[in-house]
Amino acid sequence: MRRASREALRLTTVAILQPGYLPWLGFFDQLRRCDVFVYYDDVQFDKHGWRNRNRVKGPAGPQWLTVPVLHTGRGQPAIHEIELEPRVPWARKHLRTLELLYAKAPHREPYLTELAAVLTQPWSRLAELDIAAVELISRWLALQRTMHRSSQLGISGDRSERLLKICQNFSADRYLSGNAAQSYLDTDLFERNGIAVEWQNFTHPTYPQLHGEFVPFLSTIDLVFNVGSRALDVIAGRPG
Repeated sequence: MRRASREALRLTTVAILQPGYLPWLGFFDQLRRCDVFVYYDDVQFDKHGWRNRNRVKGPAGPQWLTVPVLHTGRGQPAIHEIELEPRVPWARKHLRTLELLYAKAPHREPYLTELAAVLTQPWSRLAELDIAAVELISRWLALQRTMHRSSQLGISGDRSERLLKICQNFSADRYLSGNAAQSYLDTDLFERNGIAVEWQNFTHPTYPQLHGEFVPFLSTIDLVFNVGSRALDVIAGRPG
């Protein structure tokens, strides 16, 4: 009876995020804090965003890793429709950059070898690449969550209404959202439907890095290569 009471009190938290290339720490903070994670992969691709690029750290500071994609002259494609540029050997370039910049990283291996096995696959769609990389990093962080793609749910609606419907689809009690959504999310709509909105309020941690003064907001690759198995504790703000 006591066990049943505890289970009845358990809340279901949903997080909904666009897939990104080798995402930053805040992405995985949302993942660790939710029960159900939805890749928001059927919204419009933002060509100057983080869907196909991220930053790592070198001696001169942050350095971009960009996956070339085909979008010019294709209207306003959704993220899951974006194709990779097949003529550019981007994976080889990215791996070579990581080998050079993180040659002295204490925990580079076996992570770099495992990353190479993912990046060098014959990807044709950006979303599939992004999701595969996220799943790899999630395994490194020992994060196991129920994960879905919005493009496969068949749920429509305007911005806040659709997010609400996705939460309702998974019987959510709580919607975990990044703080940037405070400018548009209709929190009253969620409240009227019995779903609490929790703002992430992520505080970026510091950790040992190569190449001088600490730089925040890099790819989680930087964290893993530098601290290894302690990465999730760093993201969660747990002392090590």
